[in-house]
Amino acid sequence: MAGAIAQPAVSEAAIFRLSGVSYQYAPGIVALRDVSFRIDAGERVALLGANGTGKSTLLKIMAGLVEPSGGEILAFGEPLTAARLRDEAVAHAFRRRVGIVFQSSDAQLFSPTVREEVAFGPLHLRLSPDEVLRRVDDTLRMLGLVELAERAPYNLSGGEKKKVALASVLSINPDVLMLDEPTNGLDPRTQQWLIELLAALHGVGKTIIVATHHLDTLDLIADRAIVLGEEHGVVAEGAVAALLAQHDLLLRVNLIHEHAHRHGSLVHTHPHAHEGEHEHAHEGEHDYAHESGQEHEPAPESGQRHEPDGTAAPAPADVSGRGRDAGRTVGAPDDPSRNVGV
Repeated sequence: MAGAIAQPAVSEAAIFRLSGVSYQYAPGIVALRDVSFRIDAGERVALLGANGTGKSTLLKIMAGLVEPSGGEILAFGEPLTAARLRDEAVAHAFRRRVGIVFQSSDAQLFSPTVREEVAFGPLHLRLSPDEVLRRVDDTLRMLGLVELAERAPYNLSGGEKKKVALASVLSINPDVLMLDEPTNGLDPRTQQWLIELLAALHGVGKTIIVATHHLDTLDLIADRAIVLGEEHGVVAEGAVAALLAQHDLLLRVNLIHEHAHRHGSLVHTHPHAHEGEHEHAHEGEHDYAHESGQEHEPAPESGQRHEPDGTAAPAPADVSGRGRDAGRTVGAPDDPSRNVGV
């Protein structure tokens, strides 16, 4: 990967510490309920949950864009509040260290050209003109955007827009990078590029925090996950590999579902990850037809136990989402707030 990635300046162990954090959009409309956890420097952490569990709101709270309705959040050992961020020096220091990439790139891009978009953050951090030029050039090279530098962001493809949104944050050189559903809407090549970029950033010590509901790439972008349930609170946290093995947990928090179909006289179930829209048309004994138009052979059933009434015992969960039902969804536009400047 071209370009240099600067080492972070973070030395504190705890980057974020949340205690009893809650948030309501309006009276009675709960987004988060009594959320507590900590994230340490250099971690790769996923905020994992189904749509509507409060992941995006939680990211915005940690990015200082939304203030919680209750509870406390510490960032780098200091309270993160709207009142403190009104202090120009405090806001300036925080914005230099924390960057966020929204789910919708269109909500984040507004400059006339890609070059100006990438320069926006460094300029508002009051860096010297020479330093701004150096950061812009380095970031454009690192993300392969040199040839697009004079293009208007709104004329780019979805994958190119995602790269520009990332570039606009990486040019600040934050210690902490937050991404909301970063793989949504990306083609396989761009998704793989993003996974490799996040691995490279983590490799030089950046703290990576990702909000996602995708299980197929989870173990590639995070080592630890904090699971949010549909009651808007934390229901589990731990190593990604261990959580992916907990079929009952993933079923309970609506990250997978069990789909029943018939093999002749036998009723059979398979778990499916919620990775996008998919159809289950079962013509004859067993036939999968998906939106892609591809047909798949039945899942292996060796060693499967069938009950006396012909009902098949549930098959082991393919919680990775890399099986036949992996898909993609494109999220709705997010908060257009900008995470740079004061």
